[in-house]
Amino acid sequence: MAHDGQIEMTSPAVLLDNLPELTRASLAPVAALLDAATASVKALVSEGDRVSNALVEQHQTAAHGLAWLATYSEALHQMQAWADRLQEQGTFSEVEALLHQIAFGEYLSQIHGGIPMSQGEILRLSDIGLSQDDVRGLMTPEIMTLSQSGNSQAARTRLVHLMQDRAAEITVGRTGLDEELEMIREQFRRYAIDRVEPHAHDWHLKDELIPMEIIEELAEMGVFGLTIPEEFGGLGLSKASMVVVSEELSRGYIGVGSLGTRSEIAAELIICGGTDAQKAHWLPKLASAEILPTAVFTEPNTGSDLGALRTRAVKDGDDYRITGNKTWITHAARTHVMTLLARTDPASTDHKGLSMFLAEKTPGTDAAPFPTDGMSGGEIEVLGYRGMKEYELGFDNFHVKGENLLGGEEGKGFKQLMETFESARIQTAARAVGVAQSALDVSMQYAQDRKQFGKSLIDFPRVSGKLAMMAVEIMIARQLTYFSAWEKDEGRRCDVEAGMAKLLGARVAWAAADNGLQIHGGNGFALEYKISRILCDARILNIFEGAAEIQAQVIARRLLG
Repeated sequence: MAHDGQIEMTSPAVLLDNLPELTRASLAPVAALLDAATASVKALVSEGDRVSNALVEQHQTAAHGLAWLATYSEALHQMQAWADRLQEQGTFSEVEALLHQIAFGEYLSQIHGGIPMSQGEILRLSDIGLSQDDVRGLMTPEIMTLSQSGNSQAARTRLVHLMQDRAAEITVGRTGLDEELEMIREQFRRYAIDRVEPHAHDWHLKDELIPMEIIEELAEMGVFGLTIPEEFGGLGLSKASMVVVSEELSRGYIGVGSLGTRSEIAAELIICGGTDAQKAHWLPKLASAEILPTAVFTEPNTGSDLGALRTRAVKDGDDYRITGNKTWITHAARTHVMTLLARTDPASTDHKGLSMFLAEKTPGTDAAPFPTDGMSGGEIEVLGYRGMKEYELGFDNFHVKGENLLGGEEGKGFKQLMETFESARIQTAARAVGVAQSALDVSMQYAQDRKQFGKSLIDFPRVSGKLAMMAVEIMIARQLTYFSAWEKDEGRRCDVEAGMAKLLGARVAWAAADNGLQIHGGNGFALEYKISRILCDARILNIFEGAAEIQAQVIARRLLG
């Protein structure tokens, strides 16, 4: 690589001339296409000058397709911003150039030919009402060059060759983060290698809770108070630092990477909506892991429709009695406090009658998982994401102190919860990047070690091509996730950006795990191989913290106004 940051060409068939200029010039036509698509979909779903919920549902494929197109547009913008940063630093080497070139070549081709919203749902531009005239805007020389030559077999093969040469590096390509964040990454990568990866598969196969010893070690490292302000006992670090920590711990095992999510959600609720007394009481205990929280929102038969919750909280003097059922509650048994959403206004039928409680409970044991009066529960057996376990809970006149009504005011629960969605989805996107990276790690090693027909699997073009695309899409999802975290750190609204990062990251994780298992062949279907666990763990990412369909709906509604 040249010292001035310019790429040393290896072969014209691999790296395109003037690559950053080509990719930069492709952004404006994609943005113009997105503007046309937004106008087209808005016309479909509007009555007069207002967007109609009924019409959005009727034209759901078009609305959700708009969300995916916008996500691709933003992803390409963030890849360009990443490349520009590295060029300014003089660190845009051949690996980064290949990642960048393949990313643009593939995503521009998909925009024109069809974006996979899921395995069986391919979005065509005609689905969102765009005409051939609209699409002709993509026929610029730069986009045509990238589409036709960017994601070539030669480029993918060369990238994987370089990945093998640089196998000791933590990530495929420089991330563009500052030195402090990369030091954090190195610390947690070492921890995951030493303390998580050797045991994760055993925890999964035995369906065991992650040992308390791991939680105590993470607490000492500050994981549970990472973004809690220093005045409340936390480290007061950025959301970007949370992303890096979540990414590397989830790379070791998603269960470990998700331990901090409970505390992140609980702390965000209290920071945004709690009283001064609640902040002073709860935040230091969350930061130190003296108490472990769990989120208790979802109910049977409601799923993502939180406005339809039926669990009720009835006044009992100054306190409350809660009755109802909850489901898919993660890490419920051995936690100390529940952020519990319940209906305090029995006359209401939507989100306006909901309130949030910091409901205390006694941690359970294997013999008695739910010893607190008025509360019962049972485990839900699951395919993956096992380290904390999932539960159904029942409440029957369960007692909650009045002082534990979040914010001290009824009817604010849904609004308080909405304020946490940005951070929760950024964190989930980071977990998805970590799981995808884990799939790449084990698949790369297997492809190098496994011999077929006299050579390593990695020497077969379709195997190396799968590995190359894993690396490329991981970097795309990573940059989109970092961007959403930076927006959050700057205090800007980023629900759309966080939603895009989660939407794309979850798809990337599933694709990486699925392709990784394919590389393993029959062995990948055997429980003893780690990729079987990674596949199960990856699948949940498209469902929790807002299913992909809900995520696309939220993005579309914001785009449409």
